[in-house]
Amino acid sequence: MSKSLRTLVLTLAACASLSLAQAQGVRPEVGNPLKQAGELLRAGKAKEALAKVRDADAVGGKTATEQLTIDRMKAAAAQRAGDWATAIQALEAVHAKAAGAEQGQLAEQLASAYTQQKNNAKAIEWLNKAVAAGNTSPTVKQLQSYLQSASGDFAAIARDAGAAVAAAEQAGRRPEEGELLRLADAQQRTGNLNGYAGSLEKLLFNYPKKDYWSAYLGRLARKPGFADRFTLDLLRLRLASGTLTKTEDFMEMAQLSLQAGLPAEARSIADQGFKAGALGTGAEAGRHQRLRELAVKQEAESKAALAAQTSEAEGFKEGDGLVKVGYAHVSLGQVDKGIELIQKGIAKGNLKRPEDAKLRLGMAQLQSAKSKAAALQTLRSVKGNDGAADIARLWTILGAG
Repeated sequence: MSKSLRTLVLTLAACASLSLAQAQGVRPEVGNPLKQAGELLRAGKAKEALAKVRDADAVGGKTATEQLTIDRMKAAAAQRAGDWATAIQALEAVHAKAAGAEQGQLAEQLASAYTQQKNNAKAIEWLNKAVAAGNTSPTVKQLQSYLQSASGDFAAIARDAGAAVAAAEQAGRRPEEGELLRLADAQQRTGNLNGYAGSLEKLLFNYPKKDYWSAYLGRLARKPGFADRFTLDLLRLRLASGTLTKTEDFMEMAQLSLQAGLPAEARSIADQGFKAGALGTGAEAGRHQRLRELAVKQEAESKAALAAQTSEAEGFKEGDGLVKVGYAHVSLGQVDKGIELIQKGIAKGNLKRPEDAKLRLGMAQLQSAKSKAAALQTLRSVKGNDGAADIARLWTILGAG
């Protein structure tokens, strides 16, 4: 709830309290200036309203009902006028006589008022009272985050945000993006890099925005144990997530595809680079064009040789050849044929890297409309600590989108 909305609610509550108090016998010398104060508040004249409240407060021999009504209206007027010292005095007086849920609401108002005075210690004290009284409104959470950040208590932020994320997950709900961001930031600031990576992954899975893709993929390449052979896979993910934009990245990706024996993929990457304006311009435009021409030439040669390569791979004792040639079929647009060959290679066994083979199968299945469900199942089955499982999990995000 915004500050203006909170004070408006308090104004309405004060006016309601005045009506009730008048019905209970508030004297005219108290009630009339308070009524005028309410009218002035509704007209946006907070300072004039506060002056009228003080007129009522100056009356002698006030009853407890009259004093409570005055304090309510004073709190509303003072907050609207930005007189935080007066607002705090009035709110504390009302809080002392309140009960139940109202105590939590008033404690939130006091925390906000003390924050305006930059008295963070008192603000935290009243914020804790608000929570203890059962007030866990979004405003309270925002104020908690602000005060914890201002105090530099990132351990507390991590604890509170972590609890909120865990509670959402246990309830089967998607954690709030703001809580995940708070948690990730606090973990990074406190040196909990493993925790930060986990929170960043949750951000990516729940809110797959380009910023999160860039941050996660940039960090993944530096993950301990991550194998260099997955450099092309990282670039594929960046291309698929819309975060591949630099000229040198398009060039590197096309060159790595050529080295992997996938000229059709290299040609496609070059085409996308030219279309995006990342290739074909500047001093290196000629080099970009030569790379595309090479990819086109090798793609034609690959198509001509693929049948013989497939036949040869089927005769191998190991299944790796079929996996490789199967993925070549996929890159040429022969997706179903490629899936069939990769599956044959996995079934044959004797694979050098079985998890890599499952990764390629899942990636191939993603390109077939009829195999999407199978693709997600295959990708989720990929294990290991060298990067294959990480790459597979990221493809499930893109595949589920």
